[in-house]
Amino acid sequence: MNKVRFIISILTIFFLGIFAKAQLTVHKMVSVGYTYQNQSFGDVGGKLLFLKNDDVIYRLGASAMMGSANSKFAIMPKVSTDVLLNFQKNVDFYHSYYFLIGAEGTNKYVAPKVGFTLFGILDLTGGYAFPIGDSGINGKELKGLNINFTLNIPTVFIHDMFK
Repeated sequence: MNKVRFIISILTIFFLGIFAKAQLTVHKMVSVGYTYQNQSFGDVGGKLLFLKNDDVIYRLGASAMMGSANSKFAIMPKVSTDVLLNFQKNVDFYHSYYFLIGAEGTNKYVAPKVGFTLFGILDLTGGYAFPIGDSGINGKELKGLNINFTLNIPTVFIHDMFK
């Protein structure tokens, strides 16, 4: 548990240092998705999107991973951080895709990841999970290949939909 706190502290200090340099716009998002980590998990949570321009975008997220491990229901908290990159110039329809680099961590593993996202809304990422301490959940070890498919819905869109 101390390793998780240490990693979260380092990520917080890193992003606070970045945000202190520039005035950023913050957007809230609801995220739902699928995570494969030696087991299938549903993923529900929220993200904050920080941007100054649309070439480099930062995201911080927190969610709950839910699934069945060895025929027992399990829930794990997850934090994630992403940097979205697209340096295309003179694009008519803003930026349609971004390369994504980031990391996610739970109380059982930490996983660096890479991938791409369409409009910052539909993400497909992959990485490798490294176990932290007792890495198992209900006797199932959580390390190795990590795949994520996530839909990020801006809360402004949800608000406008129900007007």
